[in-house]
Amino acid sequence: MTTILVAGATGDLGHRIVTALVAKGADVRVLTRASGSSSGSTHRDLEGPHVTVVEADYDDGPALRAACEGVDAVVSAVNGLRDVIVGAQTALLEAAVATGVPRFVPSDFSADYRRIPAGSNRNLELRREFAAVLDAAPIRATSVLNGAFADMLTGQAPIVIFDRRLVLFWSHPGQVLDFTTKDDVAAVTADVALDPDAPRVVEVAGDRVTSRQLAATLTELTGERHRLQWAGTTTLLGGIAGLMRRLSHGDEPFPAWQGMQYLVNMYSGDAQLRHVDRRGRGPSRWTTVGDVLADHLGLPR
Repeated sequence: MTTILVAGATGDLGHRIVTALVAKGADVRVLTRASGSSSGSTHRDLEGPHVTVVEADYDDGPALRAACEGVDAVVSAVNGLRDVIVGAQTALLEAAVATGVPRFVPSDFSADYRRIPAGSNRNLELRREFAAVLDAAPIRATSVLNGAFADMLTGQAPIVIFDRRLVLFWSHPGQVLDFTTKDDVAAVTADVALDPDAPRVVEVAGDRVTSRQLAATLTELTGERHRLQWAGTTTLLGGIAGLMRRLSHGDEPFPAWQGMQYLVNMYSGDAQLRHVDRRGRGPSRWTTVGDVLADHLGLPR
């Protein structure tokens, strides 16, 4: 039976990846930090048939190598800033290489960071930095690029203003936007982890819509007209994000200015997926933007 090591499994997406892997018949080895860390209290949520929890800190090379021994692939779903995306993942990668693990799936799960301008998105550029480290390592790698998580549309991002029946857009309402639910991303990741021939990059999107189509979908679902509202240019939004970043105090993974940077990359088209291919991977039925909005509004799909 195939054994997959999953790092970051105590997070939302990581937990879903573990569930998807078990559903596909894999044995899953869950990597968590040593007891006493912030993630320790959630270990029990992951225990069950075909799931084994192993503890190792990312600065503990021998423990990481022991966790990697005998696995067929490492899947990383860790999240954070440079110390995690580059630092912790590099330590995990080195342990995988040292123990002969054949494949590594990094914690990308994002829009396409390969083409975005330098300085336009801190979090995506950290993924690009680690990708360079991964490409230099003697291991087969597969990144999953899925656009934005579809739950952004339910209020996490200022795209749909439900109480005013507005759909905001920046620059142009015809820009294609890529959205995928976390469950669908987890299903794709499980397929990738179990496929020894998976390519370097897998691009998927549960749905691809423009702001115009988004407004039309909401109008159809609710029976009430939803209007498009121009919110400015991506250049203006990027400038505001840069100013907020300079004025911000502290360092967290998802401050408001980081969300603005993501919107800039989406609505400029810089991070748009160019080679979406869902054939043979993912759920039997992909979740659409209409499905996500209907569920949020308590309406039938």
